Amino acid sequence: MLRSLLCSRPRQGGTAVLLLAALLAAPAAAQSLAIGEATITPELGGGTSRPGIDRNAFALPAANLTHDEVRQFFFGNRLFNTNWIAAPSSTDGFDGLGPLFNRVSCDGCHLRDGRGEPPAEPGGEMLSMLVRLSLPGGDAHGGPLPHPVYGDQLSDRALPGVPPEGRAVIRWEEVPGTYADGTPYSLRRPLLSFADLGYGPLEGVLTSPRVANAVIGLGLLEAVPEAAILALADPDDRDGDGISGRPNQVWDMTAGKAVLGRFGWKANQPTLVQQSAGAAHGDMGITTELFPAENCTPTQLACGETQNGGTPELEPPFFDKLILYIRTLAVPLARDLDDPQVQAGAALFAAAGCAACHRPTLTTGDSDLAALANQTIHPFTDLLLHDMGPGLADGRPDYQASGSEWRTAPLWGLGLVQQVNGHEHLLHDGRARGFAEAILWHGGEAEAAKEGFRAMDAADRAALIRFLKAL
Repeated sequence: MLRSLLCSRPRQGGTAVLLLAALLAAPAAAQSLAIGEATITPELGGGTSRPGIDRNAFALPAANLTHDEVRQFFFGNRLFNTNWIAAPSSTDGFDGLGPLFNRVSCDGCHLRDGRGEPPAEPGGEMLSMLVRLSLPGGDAHGGPLPHPVYGDQLSDRALPGVPPEGRAVIRWEEVPGTYADGTPYSLRRPLLSFADLGYGPLEGVLTSPRVANAVIGLGLLEAVPEAAILALADPDDRDGDGISGRPNQVWDMTAGKAVLGRFGWKANQPTLVQQSAGAAHGDMGITTELFPAENCTPTQLACGETQNGGTPELEPPFFDKLILYIRTLAVPLARDLDDPQVQAGAALFAAAGCAACHRPTLTTGDSDLAALANQTIHPFTDLLLHDMGPGLADGRPDYQASGSEWRTAPLWGLGLVQQVNGHEHLLHDGRARGFAEAILWHGGEAEAAKEGFRAMDAADRAALIRFLKAL
């Protein structure tokens, strides 16, 4: 079974066929713009970049892969989009779902490799969102301390005979505000509660609702040398600019030591291998070599008695292809960089101080994949933690990240979320209904940049947003 799956071609009519038109699209015309000393070109992902022409804009293989790597990419694509089922099953390569889970596939949260969103209606089902859980204090490695009964995330689904952990319920509170020119606006703040708890009360628990991030460009971010990221850190604000980015130091299970965190909303994951294995385990209940035990806590007796799909359920040859896929998803080309409004918006972005954290340009180093090595990229992040103030705080520390610190979110591809996923719900919990609301929630180290935007007239605000939509 394993051999036949590894050698199989993508199915006719599947994702691979839908992507052919995008792969053949012509490259964008030469354009560029300046942000401070940085020159931004359409190739935000360097040589990996491709035009994002339709709803599959985030699902394309890096443009500079070899033929064999493209073949492996499309097998990884199949794994990413496969619905896992309960064991035992005749489909023994893809059984082992659960016992507890949130979704049955990777793309269940990362639809078309894109971004999740909160429920459409207050109290609605979370389809591409979850809630992290922990207790005050830390585990043996300084990470979040899991709840002894519910673990580190709430699982709202389960196999037959196993009680689900419960439902997270989000409702919204409107927070009114006014631009400096007198134009009113309203932000929304999430109010989280729990219902139908299957294993007793959740008391004294720290919570953090999280939407799924887009998956593009992750291999490039992993290839940025650690020294280059640490060189951007200024934890004591020595230069007095009010920006004090800090690295998160997190436990690397493979290396057996604390290393730089790069991935996740709080930079709490060190590598794509650990990030992906953790997501398979926590989100789908799929075991890997890194997480070989089922995702049950000791008090969840029925959960621990279910039959598994082998040890591990996601076998290494499959997992390796999945990781290659995640590492080599292309970053879409930027668009309309020569448009006067986009150019004006870029200048306003820099003048407001946004680029102090959303660093326009990074350079990758050596990599075992030539496609990722020594690329000049424009992700608009420093991969560091910044205090974003009480408005965005979740109050839940994660390794060295405080309850008000978040990793600078990359901005590449942000203007295509509407095209790919049909919404513009931004920030870690999807509270922002568009670019303006996302900016207006910024506080802490970003307070001055937020106020710069709030003080702009309507034309300048529109120009800055137009620039973000070009990325």
